[in-house]
Amino acid sequence: MSTSQTVHRARRHAGRALGLALALAGCATWHPPPVADDGPLRQREVSATSRSVRVSATVLSSEDSERMYGADVNRTGVQPLWIEVQNGTSQALWLLRSGTDPDYFSPHEVAWSMHTLFGGATNTRMDQYFRDIGFSNPIPPGATRSGILFTNPDQGIKLVNVDLLGNQTLIPFSLFLRVPGGTVDPQLAQIPFPFPESAIADYKDLASLRAALERLPCCATDASGTIQADPLNAVGIGQLTDIGAALVRRDYRRDARESDLAQRVFGREPDFVMRKQAQAGAPATWIRGWLAPIRFQGQLVYVAQVGRPVGGRFAPRGETHPTLQGNVDEARNFLTQDLMYSGGLDKLGYVNGVGVASPTRPRTTLDGATYQTDGLRAVVFFATRPRSLSDVELLDWVPYLDEPDTRQPGATGDARQ
Repeated sequence: MSTSQTVHRARRHAGRALGLALALAGCATWHPPPVADDGPLRQREVSATSRSVRVSATVLSSEDSERMYGADVNRTGVQPLWIEVQNGTSQALWLLRSGTDPDYFSPHEVAWSMHTLFGGATNTRMDQYFRDIGFSNPIPPGATRSGILFTNPDQGIKLVNVDLLGNQTLIPFSLFLRVPGGTVDPQLAQIPFPFPESAIADYKDLASLRAALERLPCCATDASGTIQADPLNAVGIGQLTDIGAALVRRDYRRDARESDLAQRVFGREPDFVMRKQAQAGAPATWIRGWLAPIRFQGQLVYVAQVGRPVGGRFAPRGETHPTLQGNVDEARNFLTQDLMYSGGLDKLGYVNGVGVASPTRPRTTLDGATYQTDGLRAVVFFATRPRSLSDVELLDWVPYLDEPDTRQPGATGDARQ
């Protein structure tokens, strides 16, 4: 063996030894903070009170994580959420974590993601510490309890649902929180697009509302207003917190992409875009919504596009310009059925307004994709949860549960998936 080879091998062994030494040293570098100081979190908390219960919440920044955990938990891809519940009732309450985030992370999951290879006792201490400052149930009557929930990340504004379960009762809360680093005021998130009052029509009965919904545009357009874009195949009616809560409970998250901004209704980009992420982050159903200059008994009315990408959950990850899958009725119907399980749906009906597009004569949208449709838009009325499936009233506007040929002459196919 040459001298140069010997030197090279010696350096390689030295490098491995150094790496191992650093790994072993890293195991001992984590220590739990002497005090989990939540004072800075309380300074920017958002609170609400209902039925003798007060709930407060704050989204943690990376700096907050360092202070509370002795490490930047946020870098693992979770968003820690501090919650405090003051139970002024005479019964114990349980916070339902799945109501806050159906895909929430357990403390052990997050702690494990920060373990080191030879952590040993340090990893064990980390598990215990993460569990100790997590939110724990139940909240006894007259008691106050606070702790951390690990949620999926949101940007800008986070709508947080807090569902508290008691004996034959559920006390729900919905809070708009600022995400650290975001520039949007949470109060502004609760103020929809400011139409002049003179431009808003408030309908008091279902018949006049139906007529107004059928007069809405069939589709979005491009920025010039001359080229037809995706169909407006859904309408949502209710208070903003109830609409948002139902969507969050079914795992829809804010996720606007460049391709979404090309769609225009009432001359503007979508007021919100939400996507339901499938397993492993695959792209799935999207909702683009615009506040309409319509009210129903004082409640907001949003007109929306519901679609899915070609390939659905098998579409490529990170696709920036997904192509609309042609069966838009399937995506629309998936949304309505999904929302029925949200616990926040009050009524469901169907109206005309999109116009029939048969498989033999499909329409073309902005990116050249084609679609077919029975021409109906679903209308969902939201209410404050909890609501059961049997509570949902099915309106008899267009008898959608009937056979297609009997409910709408000229409709093609049966897309009632």
